[in-house]
Amino acid sequence: MEVLHNLAFGFSHALTLHNLMYCAIGCVVGTLVGLLPGLGPLATISILLPLTYSIDTTGALIMLAGIYYGAQYGDSVSAITMKIPHASSIVACIDGYAMTLKGKTGLALFTAGLSSFIGGTVAIVVLAFLAPTLGEVAFLFGPADYCALMMVGFVCVSFVTTGSLLNGLAMCLIGVLLGQIGTDVNSGLQRFTLDLPFLADGIGIVSIALGCFGIAEITKNLDSREERSPFNGKIKLMPTWPEFKRIWPSAIRGSLVGSFLGILPGGGPTIAQFAAYAIDKKVSKYKHEIGTGCIEGVAGQAAADEAAARTSFIPLMSIGIPENAVMALMMAAFIIKGIQPGPNMIAGHPELFWGLVASMWVGNCFLLVLNVPLVRYWLSVFKVPYNVLFPCILFFCCIGTYSVNNNVDDIFITAAFGLMGYLMMRLELDAAPLMLGFILGPMLEENFRRALLLSRGSFGTFFTRPISGTLMALIGAFIAWQVLTFFLKARERKGAVADAEATLPA
Repeated sequence: MEVLHNLAFGFSHALTLHNLMYCAIGCVVGTLVGLLPGLGPLATISILLPLTYSIDTTGALIMLAGIYYGAQYGDSVSAITMKIPHASSIVACIDGYAMTLKGKTGLALFTAGLSSFIGGTVAIVVLAFLAPTLGEVAFLFGPADYCALMMVGFVCVSFVTTGSLLNGLAMCLIGVLLGQIGTDVNSGLQRFTLDLPFLADGIGIVSIALGCFGIAEITKNLDSREERSPFNGKIKLMPTWPEFKRIWPSAIRGSLVGSFLGILPGGGPTIAQFAAYAIDKKVSKYKHEIGTGCIEGVAGQAAADEAAARTSFIPLMSIGIPENAVMALMMAAFIIKGIQPGPNMIAGHPELFWGLVASMWVGNCFLLVLNVPLVRYWLSVFKVPYNVLFPCILFFCCIGTYSVNNNVDDIFITAAFGLMGYLMMRLELDAAPLMLGFILGPMLEENFRRALLLSRGSFGTFFTRPISGTLMALIGAFIAWQVLTFFLKARERKGAVADAEATLPA
């Protein structure tokens, strides 16, 4: 009852006219920015942060939060329609763009919008009821536990790849190696930079994502003589009842996964989408269709993405620890307004905490009302001949890449990965495992080295700690199951060949 009373108190602040206006502005701006290649919530909040100086504390934070989770949905629009992702919508390119090529763009966007609403709602319930308690969960995870969690992510590469497992593992390893480029955090030495100054800070995820997905897809389409547009014809928007029954289980699973991973430092939407997709590919009733343009492949990752965006506020507001760069900017906004995030925030500033929590659900409704009816208008923008659309997309890719660091070299790096992505497409190699390896590789290395440093070089720390030991046992069981499955399938194929040979006439 106390939580319901607190939520009612929060809605009394969130539903004021000026806070509703700030929430709406944040959602609209976030969605529009999410459509632009390379620009995400981090860049937008950085640009708009000075504009909040003259706005009251609650209104400013509500608007910045609206920009953050509004951009999460906007990201999926460009990923589904043009295969141009941000970091938080990489997985949407797999089934979302495949649905676009089948003429189901409207259905894919509606599924993403509805699943985002479900994911955000579940995360808000978690945030309201369990924020003080779950904020302490992050303290239970040490470097060895995070290392084991990253290894679980690598094991899941077999569920993320749409090709063979061997090719997926190879692409994942390439991603890990690309993630090692730059300056070593511990020693300060440069690794694999070829003495090129612009590689000292490593390769940005924006350059790889836009190159391997966006530019590569454009090049592939230009390589085809076929004149086509996936946006022509009648647009199907609303799912049928059987399709809706396929959406909500994946959305609920993705919501729970995103709600948990959003709490952990280093987690957030980027990892949550991969985890939700891997789980769907394992437990979904239609798991064999995922990767070919399946509605579950869009629903699960969209829900996890939006849920993780909400619950990433838990460690910030409950223990004062930002878990990613966007939350670090949000923390700066808190401090600018004279608020110190941490354990005393809920008791010291209840109107701000509960007003922000309530505004998240209001923003969720804004996003649903705003984006679902506007799906047809989003698509009308892309009803443009490819010879006009492609140069525009390339222009925005270059602008988005340049805007991250204001560095022209990033454009050339993106072009190089565009060529690499095109070659991967021609060789039928999947880029999603590469992105998974690139994201998880540096975090795995950092936590692995930190764990060994704390344990004085003992590998036993990965097996003696309860959390890491349990995760390592799951990894071992999964690998054993994969090996057993491989040999069983090989025996079945051998038996089938022997039966076929036995039936042949002598």
